Amino acid sequence: MTAGEKSGKTRCKWCGSDPLYCAYHDEEWGVPERDSRALWELLMLEGFQAGLAWITVLRKRDAFRKAFKGFDPAKVAKFTEADIERLLGDPGIIRSRAKILATIQGARIFTEMKKSGQDFGAWLWGITGGKPIQTETPYPTQTPLAVEMSKELKKRGFKFVGPVIVYAFMQAAGMVNDHAPECFRRKAIARG
Repeated sequence: MTAGEKSGKTRCKWCGSDPLYCAYHDEEWGVPERDSRALWELLMLEGFQAGLAWITVLRKRDAFRKAFKGFDPAKVAKFTEADIERLLGDPGIIRSRAKILATIQGARIFTEMKKSGQDFGAWLWGITGGKPIQTETPYPTQTPLAVEMSKELKKRGFKFVGPVIVYAFMQAAGMVNDHAPECFRRKAIARG
């Protein structure tokens, strides 16, 4: 019996019965996020997830937040080689030089956008038309809109933002409602 069945709630099957995963599913996944800093953090974490399971990142999220100064883009943009070495030695995070460098670069892009008067969250949501897309068939690995967002992010210089990663980001950030039709969260998310 899964945690969802014990609680009388039917969840998306991907979250299984892990309590951390279930809480993430119930409280965060698919809830429309519009805060620019939170969206940037989520996009960076999705990049760290590349090639791994999301639960791996989720279990390390607190360590990531500590290591990356609360995912404050202004602070991360100033990271030096000493910070990179510190991060590479931190067993609490995923220690990939390429992903660490991509996060620092992403922070610099975010701060440059902000300096030029562009809001990161508004820019991303503008690509989706400003409101969550209600899907009919959940769980594609990518969509034409994810391909478009990926291209736009790459044009700006972001890394680890291929269409599959971007679609997972869009799902997590609530830009698309991919809760399964039988999931108890689907209707609540659709109502906003």
